[in-house]
Amino acid sequence: MLCDKMSIFIAGIRNKMNFSEIRSHLGKFRVGIAGAGGLGSNCAVALARSGVGTLVITDFDIIEEPNLNRQYFFRDQIGMMKVFALKDNISRINPDVSVICHQIKLNRINIPEIFSGCSVIVEAFDRSDMKEMLIETVQTKLAGTPIVIGSGLAGWGKSEDIVCRKIDGTLFVCGDESSEVSDNMPPMAPRVGMVANMQANVVIEILMKMK
Repeated sequence: MLCDKMSIFIAGIRNKMNFSEIRSHLGKFRVGIAGAGGLGSNCAVALARSGVGTLVITDFDIIEEPNLNRQYFFRDQIGMMKVFALKDNISRINPDVSVICHQIKLNRINIPEIFSGCSVIVEAFDRSDMKEMLIETVQTKLAGTPIVIGSGLAGWGKSEDIVCRKIDGTLFVCGDESSEVSDNMPPMAPRVGMVANMQANVVIEILMKMK
């Protein structure tokens, strides 16, 4: 019993760090982000604000007006490639973060090369088939690399349904895992932001346990 209490006490001490110490630790790591839309852009900004050293961001899409209701872009960036606009925005927030952009559609062949060296990978796709492809590729070609996915974020309300679930040693799911996006259940800023920031929080939790 005494040993258990001592372990809890020591863990508590280790979790108490000032922001300068946290930022110094996170600055050593590289995080991959697959997609720069609602989840990807907001997650990337949260990680940049927290001090993650390098972000590897991939997306092949341009910014359109409807994206502005939930994605971390601005009206004067409409028409720009998302990855490059996001890099600009992050540089204004934290110029110390290195942002590596890939204007490319991910596939089973290029994923291992693009995300090589990443300590954690964030999945931020819209399509379920792309999610499955990324997960399968990472688990087979980049075995051991944690991946944090988003699933179930459409609509509004029901904040209590948005949770993080650990599937196995390297796979984490954030969201309600049920609400699918449709015309009558669009993705909206509050829930998208909640899931994106939950993903960022999981990434930070993983990194803070790494040396």
